[in-house]
Amino acid sequence: MTTTLLIGMDGATFTVLDGLTTEHPEEGVVMPFLAEMINSGYSANLRSTKHPLTPPAWTTVFTGRTPGNHGVFDFVRFKDMGDDLYFTLYDARDIRTETLWQIASRKDRSVVSLNFPMMAPPPEINGSLVPGFVSWKHLKRNMWPSTLFDRINSIEGFNAREMSWDFERESQIGELMPDSELYAWVETHLPRDEQWFNIGMYLLQNDDPDLFALMFDGTDKIQHQAWHVLDPELWDGTGDEAAKSVRRLVIQYFRNLDRYLQEIHAAAGGEDCHMVIVSDHGFAASDKVVRINAYLAELGLLYWRESDGSESAKKRDLSDFANLDWERTLAFTPTPSSNGVVIRQKSEKNPNGVPPEEYEAFRDKLIADLLALRDPETGEAVITEVMKREDAFPGPAMEDAPDLTLVLADFGFVSIRNKTPFVVTRPTPFGTHHPDGVFLMSGPGVRNMRGDTMSIANTATIVAHAMGMEVPEDFEGVIPDDLFEPAWLADNPVKIGPPTRPMDAEMGIVGKGDDDDREATDEEREEVLEQLRLLGYLEDD
Repeated sequence: MTTTLLIGMDGATFTVLDGLTTEHPEEGVVMPFLAEMINSGYSANLRSTKHPLTPPAWTTVFTGRTPGNHGVFDFVRFKDMGDDLYFTLYDARDIRTETLWQIASRKDRSVVSLNFPMMAPPPEINGSLVPGFVSWKHLKRNMWPSTLFDRINSIEGFNAREMSWDFERESQIGELMPDSELYAWVETHLPRDEQWFNIGMYLLQNDDPDLFALMFDGTDKIQHQAWHVLDPELWDGTGDEAAKSVRRLVIQYFRNLDRYLQEIHAAAGGEDCHMVIVSDHGFAASDKVVRINAYLAELGLLYWRESDGSESAKKRDLSDFANLDWERTLAFTPTPSSNGVVIRQKSEKNPNGVPPEEYEAFRDKLIADLLALRDPETGEAVITEVMKREDAFPGPAMEDAPDLTLVLADFGFVSIRNKTPFVVTRPTPFGTHHPDGVFLMSGPGVRNMRGDTMSIANTATIVAHAMGMEVPEDFEGVIPDDLFEPAWLADNPVKIGPPTRPMDAEMGIVGKGDDDDREATDEEREEVLEQLRLLGYLEDD
């Protein structure tokens, strides 16, 4: 019998869920199962990683370690070659710490892990793993074990094209789409999550894993594009018919999701199992475009590569990565999703960089200049916080993080385009990430209350304890004092065990490989980049 469920709802936020779990005059209670779980179980805001982005946040959920330790900071990583940058996608080989799936496996627990990002190529576990963030064409070779595809291919209605990202179809639609097009785009996500649910139910019922983990990411993708019909401050029910149609379809998505949660819970034994529902971050409205690289150019720290007017030069200027003069550029933002600024220090490859002895003074002045950027319409600061990497991402992987990480006033993502003015207002607010996600839990010994905001790193600690395992001493999360009833906790005390193992060849494919290996996946990389463009991570306006 499965004793522990870990359900991810990417980007889920109480801003939306509060309305969907209470009575609405026309829509009723959209998510009655979730409403009952909130009313009878434990709930709290879940504070994301310092930069609330999908790859570092979900990696923290399933490793119990923060980015400075697990090593994942963005969708895309880069290497400064001096005269150019080398870009690749982050993947499972970049994770420096054990995953919860691997820890449970070596403790003789069986695991099912479905649709979590950064899990391709898959690690070897005692159970089944299907990674998220993989196109349907490459899904079969990225599953563990190798026989898993043939098993799930026998499920009635199984369609790999539906369950995985269809990059080709989704990349045809731009960031700001009219509601008439948005309806068709949202519509594709209903059968997609249905596929993941069907696979999950099949493995749950046939394999009885000790830990069942499934992440639904339609919540995030839909909120990015359809935030204007979900945010209670933006939607009052008086939109045109196209907007109302999108709203009805989005509501149907959440009704379906609630049914999935209920059936998974029942299949795992209902009240006898622990069910944990978490999101990697929350959501909010972003109405500003902040062109950070253009501002760095104004400060004299960044220089654009001169264009000869050719088609290839124009294509470079419109690419998703800044087309810069690397001989003169001292500071730049590599990707919009990073919200980070990289300072180029002097080295053999970069002789014109900032001398090490001047780094601190250079960085302090840059922080002051960034905080001085104002919205021309309101005069208010558009950057509310600039975090040094040793403060945001302490740990052995810190050197791979941007020197500075920016928090915008509306929590939006920055732009890296060579455009002015530096700050403009969007014609329509766009859904963006907010640091506060959701934590929900039910099951034996779980208290009925609303707790204080907790760290996302707590998730792995709580799940490990719920499974009856020792909590590795290097896990960075804790179990909140008010999560369990004292009597239950007395019978099931928290036990601290040895630290997690370092990632090496004995732990499976994670940690193996090098950059030459990754060059063989150009097609996969371009497909993922297309999806990031669609969701606004690699586009500005």
